[in-house]
Amino acid sequence: MVRRVLALTSGRIAVAVLLVIALLALLGPLLAPQNPLAGSDNALATASGAHWLGTDYLGRDVLSRLLDGSRVSVLGSLEVAVTALVVGTLPGILSVYLGRTFEWVTLRLTDTLVALPFLLFAVAVIALLGNGLTQAMLVTGILVSPLFYRVSRAATLAVARAPYVEAALISGASLGWTVRKHVWGKVLPPIAVALAQTVGTGFVIVSSLTFLGIGVQPPAPTWGGLLASDLGYLDQRPWGPLAPALLIMITVWACNLLADAIRDVYGQAGRALDNDRKARAHHLARTAPAPTGGAS
Repeated sequence: MVRRVLALTSGRIAVAVLLVIALLALLGPLLAPQNPLAGSDNALATASGAHWLGTDYLGRDVLSRLLDGSRVSVLGSLEVAVTALVVGTLPGILSVYLGRTFEWVTLRLTDTLVALPFLLFAVAVIALLGNGLTQAMLVTGILVSPLFYRVSRAATLAVARAPYVEAALISGASLGWTVRKHVWGKVLPPIAVALAQTVGTGFVIVSSLTFLGIGVQPPAPTWGGLLASDLGYLDQRPWGPLAPALLIMITVWACNLLADAIRDVYGQAGRALDNDRKARAHHLARTAPAPTGGAS
């Protein structure tokens, strides 16, 4: 899958951008030139050699806070995506094989989760369990899981009645072996598309919650928190929200671009591209001059 995605220009661009964001999450706190929590008397300063992106209303270095807050934003979005993947995918696949009762129960649970507003529900859970980003992201991931349930269920239904799948079950193969051997490979591409989209959605969710001050307590830096704090001082620093907003937008754009690349590779466009490459290779093989033998 990776090679086929990287064969597309859009796939290479998306992977490059996301790798940079991942490096920021891993190395950002180490690369921060100053202490992101240390204030100073130089509040709301413009960009300079000492502060490349200026300082906030407490005199803290904005670049250091952006780099330090990247880890929280990335980990939070991954928590949302992984939780949704785990909670939604397996029930979606098994709903095709475990009978009408299991199918009806999981469908009703999915409809219930879709009807719940994730932001209000996350706030309610945080009020019960305490203000922490981990529990907020776990709850949000559960609320997003119907996407994976429906995608995995639709993809499984497309191959569940295939002759080779029915033959494996009739011959005595276990359900788990059949799913791993014959079904999972067909279900994986649409799940990968949904996962890439959900990571982007996770960034929006994390930024929205931290923008409202939910999940992370000040003065811990986050991209959403930086965006919220800068909005209060637009008359002195009108460019302040630009950096965190651009980081959020670029990350979400790269996730959606990666999802489109995976869809192109494994959809109709991908099959047409493979057929075109095979036709060109066949044409070159036919038109290539035959090798001449050496003199005896």
